[in-house]
Amino acid sequence: MYGAVAALEEFSLTIRRGEFLTILGPSGSGKTTALMLLAGFVAPSKGDILIAGESVAAVPSYRRDQGIVFQSYALFPHLTVRRNLEFPLEMRGMAFTERTRHVDRMLERVHLRDFGGRMPVQLSGGQQQRVALARALIADPPFLLLDEPLGALDRNLREQMQGELKSLHREFGKTTICVTHDQEEALTLSDRIVVMRAGRIEQIGTPEDLYDRPRTRFVANFLGEANILENPQFAIESDATQPSGTVAMLRPERIRIVAPTAQNRNGAQHCQFVTGIVDDMIYAGPLRKYNVRVGGSMLIVREHVASGQQIYQCGDEVRLGWLRSAVRFVAE
Repeated sequence: MYGAVAALEEFSLTIRRGEFLTILGPSGSGKTTALMLLAGFVAPSKGDILIAGESVAAVPSYRRDQGIVFQSYALFPHLTVRRNLEFPLEMRGMAFTERTRHVDRMLERVHLRDFGGRMPVQLSGGQQQRVALARALIADPPFLLLDEPLGALDRNLREQMQGELKSLHREFGKTTICVTHDQEEALTLSDRIVVMRAGRIEQIGTPEDLYDRPRTRFVANFLGEANILENPQFAIESDATQPSGTVAMLRPERIRIVAPTAQNRNGAQHCQFVTGIVDDMIYAGPLRKYNVRVGGSMLIVREHVASGQQIYQCGDEVRLGWLRSAVRFVAE
């Protein structure tokens, strides 16, 4: 609680040993508060926090055996890379020769063997990121907390570091809890994702489960783009019966766009087809995105760019088709 405001409500979560779990949500959803509770920077107003079956709710952060990486990396600017890595070992009373051996091995593992003598300001963003991760891992904590770890990086470097994070997680096998608002980052890195909304858990599952089988409109829209087929001017065909209180949802990449005169492929008996008019076409490198008006509804279609592919322009009549099994039903 922050005064009369409950930042988290009914938050109950079990984290499996060795998994990479991401807490995902928009600003104000409670994800950062959850991380602060796990880190010991905030005490819970009620409830408990258990690690390996023992309560740590009253244990201060500096007494918890954990590694933390902040969005700003929080490297000591007046210390070299090597001294940054030595610091947590020195605080634990490790002898100099043993510290040196640990630091050498860690610098090798994060591909910074020749950078030990540099100051943080002399490193690129990606290199600083690796130093922060190395410092969090070097004391061999049982779990690792990541607070928006890639938020300060540009897109290309962020994608590169996602691969590095996955590789380090596989190598060290640390239980890792990551907080982010970046959907792509969560889908790429996680074994499981916790989607937060207004201080509550909206849904927990694997990346595939949450993307392909969202339970609510919020999860469907937050994890990628979604066509919410609310009151469409055509009957929705599906292999499943629509539960009461739900609306149909279709991912843009599940829709195939063709000319209205194109012949149906094999398996057309399992598909639904509608005719519409292209309202807009957006070229985005490997992808081409269409907004197609079907009656009073606007459907988003996303296809991978390929040679010889027919390109449709604004005003073109097209036919859209999708498998009836691709339709999902989400709660309001």
